[in-house]
Amino acid sequence: MSSSCSIRFTQLLVFAVWFMSWGNDAENAVKPSDISKVEDAQNFHIYYGQTFKVIKNAIDGRSYLLIQNNSRMAARTKYCTARIKSFVIPMSNYSVGTDFFPGKLLGLLSSMKGMTSESVASGCVLKLYQGGEIGLVNKSEPLQFSQYAAHFTTDSDQPQACNFANFAPFGEDGPLRRAEWIKFLGIFANAEARANQVYNASAAGKTKPFKPIVAWMEFYNGVWSFTKEAFKLKYVEDAGGENVDSSINKMTYNISNSDDLEQLHAILCTVDVVIDGTYTLEPANYTQSTFLENIDAAADKSCFAFLTNQSLWRFDKRNQNSLALDWFDGAVSQPQLVLADLTEALFPTGNYTITYFRNIAKGEGVVNIDAKMCDRDTSIPMEPTILPCQ
Repeated sequence: MSSSCSIRFTQLLVFAVWFMSWGNDAENAVKPSDISKVEDAQNFHIYYGQTFKVIKNAIDGRSYLLIQNNSRMAARTKYCTARIKSFVIPMSNYSVGTDFFPGKLLGLLSSMKGMTSESVASGCVLKLYQGGEIGLVNKSEPLQFSQYAAHFTTDSDQPQACNFANFAPFGEDGPLRRAEWIKFLGIFANAEARANQVYNASAAGKTKPFKPIVAWMEFYNGVWSFTKEAFKLKYVEDAGGENVDSSINKMTYNISNSDDLEQLHAILCTVDVVIDGTYTLEPANYTQSTFLENIDAAADKSCFAFLTNQSLWRFDKRNQNSLALDWFDGAVSQPQLVLADLTEALFPTGNYTITYFRNIAKGEGVVNIDAKMCDRDTSIPMEPTILPCQ
């Protein structure tokens, strides 16, 4: 994900989850099928909580906190600052200050009640306007926009009221990146399923390789932290993955703190692969259940794609009586094997046997190193493993 976003993920999400301390409406939780994930666009990112969504918009540097109208948060929460705006969704109505607005692809025209120009390249919008269902709004009179739940504009330089949302596909430098802004609109209407469908139809012929989002993390003394170790981040990149959102600068999360825990779960809902580097005295006993217990998500794990796809890894596969890990020995001198391991973990083929990592989502155990494994003449130098070109 792009590091150009001017608002940091932690700052916006701290605000969002703080509201949750007023009451968590579990019955209104977002379903996995209702989630959109940004794949190509560079100027907006999406995060999900139980009863809210957060959009990071790089165009205006703001974060939009979208609160479900059937949650207790909706009646109590209103933010309009230089960094965060709040909206209640699905929006009851909206206005448009742009010549381009693909709401018709989402079936949102019936909620469109205002526009700032008669010049629109949509016959259906003109029909509604001429029939009196859409009104003309004078953009030089900001108070007129207050009657709408949201006003979508492409002019980020104009004075912005609290209900303005910058819809800016033209800020992207590629056709698919522009097209993906349909998801931005869909989020405001709880229409992610339709937005995903529309975008997937546009992207059917794309050749851009998928980059799995990887979270390399560890748990110690009740606190989870995302790795800052450069060599680990480099491994992920070289294997074709993308490290968990580089805009996240709050790297530690205390599971005894409800706000931290909510943030951690929201982040994990956006990743495809997790590498759990938690230290343990007994690697053989560290399983997926241990991980779920450590993130306090034994009951609610429905949004975790890395579990659905069975991609939860540890690097303690090879060890000697749980005391010495080959990760700190062979993996250091033969990094080509680590890279090959991670490549297989991120893009599984089934044609390569992983050396140092084990997939605890599939119940893989450890390999205990003993003297019987030495089947060569110890007086002769060991040859490095040369992997075949793929």
